[in-house]
Amino acid sequence: MTIAERIRANIVLYGALAANVGIAIAKFVAAAISGSSSMLTEGVHSLVDSGNQVLLLYGQHRAQQPPDRLHPFGYGRELYFWAFIVAILIFAVGAGVSVYEGWQHIREPEPLRDPLINYIVLGVAFLLEGSSWTIAVRELSAKRGELGWWAMIRRSKDPAGFIVLFEDSAALVGLAVAAIGVWASHQFADPRIDGVASIVIGLVLGLVAVLLAREAKGLLIGESAAPALIEQVRAMIDKQPRITAVTDVRTIHTAPDAVFVAVTADFDDTLTMGEGETLISAIEDELKAAIPTLTSVYIRPRKAGT
Repeated sequence: MTIAERIRANIVLYGALAANVGIAIAKFVAAAISGSSSMLTEGVHSLVDSGNQVLLLYGQHRAQQPPDRLHPFGYGRELYFWAFIVAILIFAVGAGVSVYEGWQHIREPEPLRDPLINYIVLGVAFLLEGSSWTIAVRELSAKRGELGWWAMIRRSKDPAGFIVLFEDSAALVGLAVAAIGVWASHQFADPRIDGVASIVIGLVLGLVAVLLAREAKGLLIGESAAPALIEQVRAMIDKQPRITAVTDVRTIHTAPDAVFVAVTADFDDTLTMGEGETLISAIEDELKAAIPTLTSVYIRPRKAGT
């Protein structure tokens, strides 16, 4: 895969990374000039998001490794591991630092300074985050079909897309909270309000981290393929004239675009061993040709009802 193809394939991650790196630098500069706690918190938030995109890109790279003796089904699920690490980082670093910084700012508030630089950076950050969010929404909309957004996220086996969507949504909420915190602290001449805004941002990040950790945990444990794919496999095998019944179809994702399927079926008793082997081989080839995501197919003959 060329560099251009790799960027197109991961446009959501690269778009989010480019936006967050620039935003993080701007927020830290604004925080240093204005002394705003919520701006510092937002800078940490963007820095964590940038690191998360790097980890997900690394996970994508690792997941592309071919199968070997120790990992006969490949390394696809390594991406799920890094997705779980991202959730932990958002909770421990993003949310933790935000709440701590906010509490410190409430205990020891800094004198108010000119907030103009904060508003400028927040406005630019909102445009950049909004662009990244739009890219993520557009890419996921093309995949969700008729499913609702939450159902699509629950069924998605590619964590990169929905993690960026969650992060960008949290970032937009955080920017709005930071802007309100900066404005209210000056409006009411109370810098502690800015600290409260930091704590609210931390709570938002904590909620996002919990949701992402739950989704990543399910993928790590192993989730089945979509019901439509399972029914397609069952129907294709069931139509074979030498198979009298399909008793079980089990699937598990070994990567976002790779599925292992195990089928138990009752074969015609008149089949010889050689004919059965030939039939199984033909069914496997037909399934893989019709459903490219089926990377491994296991068919086990077994009498129905036993």
